[in-house]
Amino acid sequence: MNSLVSDIGAGVFRTELTLFFSTFTTLLAVINPFEVLPVFLLLLREKSNQERGRVAFMSCLYALLLILFFLFFGAVILKIFGVSLSMVRIAGGIVLMKIGFELFLPSSDGDGTPAFARSTGNIAFMPLAMPLMIGPGPIATVLGMMATVEHSSHEALAFGVILGAIFLAVGVTYACLAFATRLTTTLGPLGIDAATRIVGFFVSAMGVSLIFNGVMDALRSAGFGGLH
Repeated sequence: MNSLVSDIGAGVFRTELTLFFSTFTTLLAVINPFEVLPVFLLLLREKSNQERGRVAFMSCLYALLLILFFLFFGAVILKIFGVSLSMVRIAGGIVLMKIGFELFLPSSDGDGTPAFARSTGNIAFMPLAMPLMIGPGPIATVLGMMATVEHSSHEALAFGVILGAIFLAVGVTYACLAFATRLTTTLGPLGIDAATRIVGFFVSAMGVSLIFNGVMDALRSAGFGGLH
């Protein structure tokens, strides 16, 4: 009897450990702090280390709150507004594509600064937390997490494991941004500018991909089943 209980406990432990690492790695991949780094450095290139640390903390705090919001209320919000996940992908793709173009192409006044970088608003929330950290990819991932919890035989344990993975992923992202100031002296202004433009190109490509996938999903859901 004790052996059977032990085997069941070991099986549950392995299942939840697998869930933890899969959730952590997936969420860290879709947040992608290395994509955020060049934008972070560009926006705060003339700020003090203390200000950079504050913005890094606030942007990660906003990202965490957004993840928790979509974890608890994401599916309900989509149903209330009658918005499908494919529409979220299209809208998020348009925003990402615009930001990517602004990063990649020089501004009209010739100083090479994107329009959002000259904003006096809360850059920790927009564009760092949303949509760079928490865009359509993380939102879809978080909505899938709740479905995983609902189908688990140990819902409370699975929910706790997913929460732990979320906090760890955001913590790693914060560590990347907090130590990003060291890259300022290592790369120099030209290196940061080059990295920013490279990232801008791929952010634009990600935006186009999201729009394409969103359109294809919308067409399939509308009955065009022959589209693959």
